[in-house]
Amino acid sequence: MPRESMKSKRERALTVCERMAEHYPNAQPALEFGGDPFRLTIAVLLSAQTTDAAVNKVTPVLWERYPTIEDLAAANVSDVAEILHSIGFFRTKAANCIKCAQMVLSEFGGEVPQTYEGLQRLPGVGRKTANIVMNAGFGVVEGIAVDTHVFRIAHKLKLSNAKDASKTEQDLLKLIPKELWEPVNHQWILFGREICNAKRPKCDECFLVDVCPSCGK
Repeated sequence: MPRESMKSKRERALTVCERMAEHYPNAQPALEFGGDPFRLTIAVLLSAQTTDAAVNKVTPVLWERYPTIEDLAAANVSDVAEILHSIGFFRTKAANCIKCAQMVLSEFGGEVPQTYEGLQRLPGVGRKTANIVMNAGFGVVEGIAVDTHVFRIAHKLKLSNAKDASKTEQDLLKLIPKELWEPVNHQWILFGREICNAKRPKCDECFLVDVCPSCGK
């Protein structure tokens, strides 16, 4: 099979985004955070290796017990871990939640930093989390959050063959116009859950079948 040109790949990427917008015009973050950037940061931190639905079950309990950043910063890690015990890596995440709250207070004056650099200094926060917080929390779109769904779909579509999420993001940013970056994560997550499921992809129902090199394979 001949190597695809960058022009052709960009055209496919644009078609993918247009069809995603048609099928998921109102895609929103699945995590519940009440518009609070700090609660969003914690929710995304907790969502690693765990479903958003599972996170949405534990965060109401977490915020009822620790309603402010100060409360969480002073929490006992074992008590937080008990609240989070139903999600993956709950002990590590409990420790990161507390450390994150402490750093927001001690180094950022009690406000979640509004820069990628500042966000990624927070314990447990990487590029993906920073992208989601900047996008959904502050309305700043400077990248695409590449989670497991986005990573898998980008590779299925042959829009990237990078080995990690960071390089996959850079590949997508080169292909997708900046004005279309904002909804990519939310739309592709829905697509990954409903159609391009990791275990049982529904290629016969896929609205991208004609632009996906992997459909049916």
